Amino acid sequence: MKLSSKNLDTRLDQVYDAIVVGGGMGGLSAAIYLARYGLNCLVIEKGKGRSVWMQDLRNFVGFDPDTPGRDILNHGMKQAIAWGADYLRGYVENVVDEGEHLAVQVKVGKKDSIYPVFRTKYLVAASGVIDRLPQLDDMQNVYDYAGYTLHVCMICDGYDMWDQKAVLIAGSESQINAAFVLNWFTPYISVLTHGLFAVGDDMKAKLADHGYPLYEAPIAKFLGQDHQLRGVKLTDGTVVEATTGLVSMGSTYHNHYLKGVQGLEWSGENLVTNTMAQTTHDRIFALGDLKQGLNQVSIAVADGTLAATQIWRNTRRASPPRKWEENLAQALVS
Repeated sequence: MKLSSKNLDTRLDQVYDAIVVGGGMGGLSAAIYLARYGLNCLVIEKGKGRSVWMQDLRNFVGFDPDTPGRDILNHGMKQAIAWGADYLRGYVENVVDEGEHLAVQVKVGKKDSIYPVFRTKYLVAASGVIDRLPQLDDMQNVYDYAGYTLHVCMICDGYDMWDQKAVLIAGSESQINAAFVLNWFTPYISVLTHGLFAVGDDMKAKLADHGYPLYEAPIAKFLGQDHQLRGVKLTDGTVVEATTGLVSMGSTYHNHYLKGVQGLEWSGENLVTNTMAQTTHDRIFALGDLKQGLNQVSIAVADGTLAATQIWRNTRRASPPRKWEENLAQALVS
C-alpha cells in the first residue's frame, strides 16, 4: 500500500519484518523479493536519488539503451506495492536499536512535517549516495547536462565518451587522477579545478607529460544545446571546447541515520558486509553504494536479492513449519 501522512497511522502499531531505507534500484529489488517471500516490508524513499541522473540506462541487461532511470524506479515501485509492500515518501532521520526491534524515525512532509516511528525486525540500508556537482549560481545550467553528456560515473558511461573531447572536473588534486583512467576511453582531456584548490607542481608536470591542459579558473557556464555539451566557459573568459565531461568531485553518503547504531563496522563511509549484504549488526543489511564495492545498478539489484533472501532464511528458520493439518487429523482418525 502507498502510505502518506493521511494513512500511515494504520501501520504504526505494526512490526514490519523489514524496513528498506531507499527506493532506488537496490531497495526496490529487496522489497520485491521480501514481498514475494510473504514478508511484511516498508520502503521509505526520500526522492531525488542517484538513479534519477541516469537519463539513458545503456549498460543494464534487458532494457532499451534509452530507458531513463526514473522509468525503472516507477515500474519497480508499482511492482513492490502490487506484491504487498508498503511504500512511503519520507526522510529517515534516525534508527535506534531497541533490542528485539529497530525503531525507525521518519520525517514526512516538507511543510508541517510529522515524525512517525516505525518498528521492524530487520533494516535494509539502501539509501545510497549522491554525486557532488559543480556549484554555479545557475544550477539549472548544470542540470541541463548532468546525466546526459556530463557524466558522474566512468564505469557506467566511459564508452559514451570514447575519443571525444572531454573535460574532467575535479574537486581535489587527488581526484585529478581520474584523468589517467579516463584516458582509456579518450586521450582528449582538459582538466578543470573550478577554482576549488591549488594544483601542485608534480601534478602539473604529470598532466603536461600526458598533454592534458589544466584550467584553474572557476566555471561560469556550460555551453551547448538540447543537453549536448559543446564547451565550458570559465570566469576569466576562457572557453574550453568539449563534447562530453566527467565530474570527479566525490559523493555524499546518505548514511547519517546509522551513525548512532552500535555494532556496525565501517570502512570510511562504507559499511562492511558479508557475502549476503549483512553488516556486522545481525539485523541490518547494506546494499549498493553504502557497502564496499562497485557503485553500479547491477550490483545494487543483486545485493537487494541477497539481503531479502537472507532475511527470509532467518525468518523461516525461526518459524514453525506449516503442516497439512487436514491430513494429520485424518491420520489420527484412521
